Amino acid sequence: QARTTPVQSWFLDQSLVLGYWSGEGKRSYHHTAPVNSLYALHEALLILKNEGLENAWARHQLMHEKLKNGLQKLGFEFVVDEAHRLPQLNAIYVPEGIDEAKVRAHLLETYNLEIGAGLGALAGKAWR
Repeated sequence: QARTTPVQSWFLDQSLVLGYWSGEGKRSYHHTAPVNSLYALHEALLILKNEGLENAWARHQLMHEKLKNGLQKLGFEFVVDEAHRLPQLNAIYVPEGIDEAKVRAHLLETYNLEIGAGLGALAGKAWR
């Protein structure tokens, strides 16, 4: 209620919810979309609690190392220097002459594996 700037998205705008529940605000669409995300967040936090934060970090680091080693063996080059990489996000350059969108579509159709495309200056040049 003390907020001085507008919320950028209605998705989790609690002022809409408070206004709706108090009867002071106009009717707003705010329940349906966030509910599934809140359930997912709740489940993710339960999983994290059961696994333990340190164990989750170690698992992410281990999976990053396995992915990094495999990609390097295949000859891929990382966009970000190793000292600055996050274990949860790996960006590699698309090899010359490869239709990156076609490869992503094939992976999604054939293996149900979605690879993010490069954004901005890296659009068409990197996978995430």
